[in-house]
Amino acid sequence: MRILSIQSAVAYGHVGNSAAVFPLQRIGVEVMPVYTVNFSNHTGYGAWRGPLIDPSDVAAVLTGIEERGVFPSVDVVLSGYQGGTGIGDVIIDAVRRVKEANPDAIYSCDPVMGNANSGCFVAPEIPVLLRDRVVPVADLITPNQFELGYLTGTEPVSLDETLDSVDAARAMGPSTVLVTSVLDAAESEGVIGMMAVDDEGAWLVRTPLIPMKVNGSGDVTAALFTAHYRRTGSAAEALERTASSVFDLIQATFDAGSRELLLVESQEFFAHPRLQFTAQRLR
Repeated sequence: MRILSIQSAVAYGHVGNSAAVFPLQRIGVEVMPVYTVNFSNHTGYGAWRGPLIDPSDVAAVLTGIEERGVFPSVDVVLSGYQGGTGIGDVIIDAVRRVKEANPDAIYSCDPVMGNANSGCFVAPEIPVLLRDRVVPVADLITPNQFELGYLTGTEPVSLDETLDSVDAARAMGPSTVLVTSVLDAAESEGVIGMMAVDDEGAWLVRTPLIPMKVNGSGDVTAALFTAHYRRTGSAAEALERTASSVFDLIQATFDAGSRELLLVESQEFFAHPRLQFTAQRLR
């Protein structure tokens, strides 16, 4: 499998491509990372250095890859955090060209906007761009519950409401939706869910809630689910593998008291997930 991953990059820590590439490689996926920013560290620190990469430069890198005759072998285009509005057009155009070269390729979009605790942490125009232009051309999207609500104009707080919001998101274009950080108002505290819905049905995995928010975990989740789903065609299996790997990654990071994901130290969790969680069919 070959994935063209168009995301941010940092020198210190693990977010964007700096979070997604290594886990994908560890499960045997060939990744071509294309950077949209090249920062010293993620912006959660409040200070960082390095450039937003001009959309024309991102487009030039993509054209160079295309000129090597690689696009017919691309199985997935994956995108995440978009630093500016111009990059959306570049990604959409890259998806079009990849699909022309390989009609079986899919586009997986992680519509990064924010979370329930922090609210939106991207520029105000980014959520609109994602909702109106990027998500409609995606085959698979991986929002958290907060982002799903923004995309669909809803505020899901229960499993049924989340399923209804997923149906609304799928009506926008994507056939498959993974929802992360699913909290159910009727559920006991200390539990968090991950939901996957496609044409075959809907599944939920519940895991213990680890009391920390670590940057980059969503990027790892989107990458692993995308690869597992593309490889197996089973949303339930992809969900179980992804939830197992990401839970153990976050638990190891929490136990170490680290602010940054222990990505390298946790590599066996990607290659050989324990499969300690079972997907429950919802419908």
